[in-house]
Amino acid sequence: MTQYVAAIDQGTTSTRCMIFNHSGESVGAHQLEHQQIYPQPGWVEHDPLEIWARTQEVIQGALQKAGATAADIAAIGITNQRETTLVWDKNTGQPYYNAIVWQDTRTDKICHELGQNGGQDRFRAQVGLPLTTYFSGPKIKWLLDNVDGLREAAEKGDAIFGNIDTWLIWNLTGGPHGGAHVTDVTNASRTMLMDLAGTTWNHDISTTMSIPPSMLPQIRPSSDPNFYGHTLPDGPFGGKIPVCGDVGDQQAATVGQACFSAGEAKNTYGTGCFMLLNTGPDIVASDSGLLTTVCYRFGNAPTVYALEGSIAITGALVQWLRDNLDLIKTSAEVETLARTVDDNGGVYFVPAFSGLFAPYWRSDARGAIVGLTRYVNKGHFARAALEATAYQTREVLDAMNADSGVKLKTLKVDGGMVYNDLLMQFQADVLGVPVIRPKVAETTALGAAYAAGLAVGFWKNTTEMRQNWGVDKTWQPSTDDTARTTHYARWKKAVTRTFDWVE
Repeated sequence: MTQYVAAIDQGTTSTRCMIFNHSGESVGAHQLEHQQIYPQPGWVEHDPLEIWARTQEVIQGALQKAGATAADIAAIGITNQRETTLVWDKNTGQPYYNAIVWQDTRTDKICHELGQNGGQDRFRAQVGLPLTTYFSGPKIKWLLDNVDGLREAAEKGDAIFGNIDTWLIWNLTGGPHGGAHVTDVTNASRTMLMDLAGTTWNHDISTTMSIPPSMLPQIRPSSDPNFYGHTLPDGPFGGKIPVCGDVGDQQAATVGQACFSAGEAKNTYGTGCFMLLNTGPDIVASDSGLLTTVCYRFGNAPTVYALEGSIAITGALVQWLRDNLDLIKTSAEVETLARTVDDNGGVYFVPAFSGLFAPYWRSDARGAIVGLTRYVNKGHFARAALEATAYQTREVLDAMNADSGVKLKTLKVDGGMVYNDLLMQFQADVLGVPVIRPKVAETTALGAAYAAGLAVGFWKNTTEMRQNWGVDKTWQPSTDDTARTTHYARWKKAVTRTFDWVE
């Protein structure tokens, strides 16, 4: 008897499988990191075969920890790092090149050339996105233009494109032997190739980018009662299970936070930081540097849209302190180190390692540490790194308030960094609103599980999912407004110092 739903959460630095019961509680989980590849400054790649290998391992580990078999699993949902782009041979399953990660900036020249006619907002009216290195379309073009033999293979129909969700679903459902080549509306909305209004591929844009339409996967609902396909008995799950949920990671967290009503928002703290505001069936254009994107589509119900503020580097900055500077041995130690000082010592850290995302969209920016004096020590570095996350979130929230006309009264948060009490308290202080962590903070995987479970009737409707949501902890803002006035103004000044670094 099926009693669980499985979710595969394929993130920027790691892959995990989580198994949930009807109450939205995890009964088993396993997680493994994968290699980050940096061939040149600004380039970030992943090995797709390593990701698939890790996926198989975490599935087996989660099943073992849950004491479950394929017979216990009602459905499988996928959530993934969005925009990370790969192309592979549909006949062999071999990638033509490493996956180009969403943080990668190598397509800057392509974006500049495309913007010569119409500027950075050339396609925004159709796709809701500015021309930047963030999105998949320019990455596909780079691969076609730079990988020997790839364009010819694409024109023959042998080379197919997918973000990581498509790659995993294709492999889970048969790979070269009939695997489903599909994506969902949320992931498709991050390619710069999908019309928001019709949720169909825009062939005029793909032609402009010289991308053969035959490479593109079929666009399906995020929760699909017709299923994308089934797992194979000789696959990692060891049985025939419907794969029927697919939601990009930030939209999945929005679903996991039960933000099903227009005006509800969440912020996810991971490698980057991503705030989404549900705008319901309305496509809301942004005048403040936000993205207009798909939030989700469940079955045959109307598409739900969102405004999104995307920040490239937050948790990744803590990893940088750990791996590149060796200031800490584990990411969790950053809070202990930051607490050795009372404040940031006048230091502001702008982590524009991949340029600046929302609300600036400046690919010419690079990271900067300003305000250094002989007084500053490594504790100030740690504190400034944490504060950078809170300041960037404030910039996005201000833009969201301006675009939506709705002043948020609370902020729901999730992701790995929400267990950092110092950061969460400072976040409340710099925003001036309460910050709320739910009982299940890993809502990305839960959102993918909800999408899959809804498709098979494991959860009957969004009301059942909303009933699972509960408060774990709330941080109230300080009555001292220094963080949201003086310190925030200095942060804004520091940001301007990063502009125009790359010619």
